Amino acid sequence: MTSIKKVALGSQGLEVSVEGLGCMGMSGFVGGTIYGAIDDTESIATIHRALELGVTMLDTADVYGPLHNERLVGQAIAGQRDKYTIATKFGFEIGDDATWNGQFNGRPDYVRKSIERSLKNLGTDYVDLYYLHRLDPATPIEDTVGAMSRLVEEGKVRYLGLSEVPADILRQAHAVHPISALETEYSLFDRGVEENGVLQATRELGIGFVGYSPLGRGFLSGEIKSPDDFEATDSRRMFPRYQGENFYKNLELVRKLEASAQAKGVTPAQLALAWVLAQGVVTIPGTKRRKYLEANVAAADIHLSATELAELDAILPVGSTVGAAYPSFS
Repeated sequence: MTSIKKVALGSQGLEVSVEGLGCMGMSGFVGGTIYGAIDDTESIATIHRALELGVTMLDTADVYGPLHNERLVGQAIAGQRDKYTIATKFGFEIGDDATWNGQFNGRPDYVRKSIERSLKNLGTDYVDLYYLHRLDPATPIEDTVGAMSRLVEEGKVRYLGLSEVPADILRQAHAVHPISALETEYSLFDRGVEENGVLQATRELGIGFVGYSPLGRGFLSGEIKSPDDFEATDSRRMFPRYQGENFYKNLELVRKLEASAQAKGVTPAQLALAWVLAQGVVTIPGTKRRKYLEANVAAADIHLSATELAELDAILPVGSTVGAAYPSFS
């Protein structure tokens, strides 16, 4: 197994491993929902193994846990902070009681509060990449990014990013301060960024694209055969895409992917990852176990021919998935 290569993320000088490690599943998301049981010891071992394999970008956020994930990452990187590229996020309004209050907050005072808390949780004096996790509809993006830019001036943040924003907001933000990365869901299971102009906008502006959930929240692995395969605490039970009729319609797409993977001599997950990487973007497959990390890294060595890419495009075309990507937070 070769070490993961490094690539430029955006045009401001940030360099990252072309595969990062999404850490959310090590803690879960708001409300305490998680991708099954967690094990801090195995999670930390996974972060250490990632470094050995050249996967140096760790993706976390204050809302994962909430707060638990940043603290876990901080524990894992202690003593070797400079070997990792740390990306974290803010924007879900997290109270002092470590719970999300259901609101989004991009106000300048909250930007300041969030970074100070994240730095403390991570045990570091700077973050490599700081994302606005979700847009605050009550705060102009210029105000939020303006406050974030001051963190760059102070050395608390090296580069700025946005997550899940439309192309017009991305352009507005980039005019205030250079944006190095946009993080948005992207996989064979969710190709919306190809339709809504977001992917094209990043390329026009020289902004790096980071695709999260490249395995469709694990669904493209082929290991989920029934809704009952989700543990009782698994957050995927909340997502419309994996409920009722939607589950079985989407499972039919996975069966097609499995057939292609078998013909290629790789796993469905590896084929799905190889497809994302072939789009010329950075991706952050999430896992909390070393065995899955190693399998994900192996996908970076898979070459897909033009014919194979066309075949995948035919069996999982844009818009083929049914069901909303997220439950309603309202």
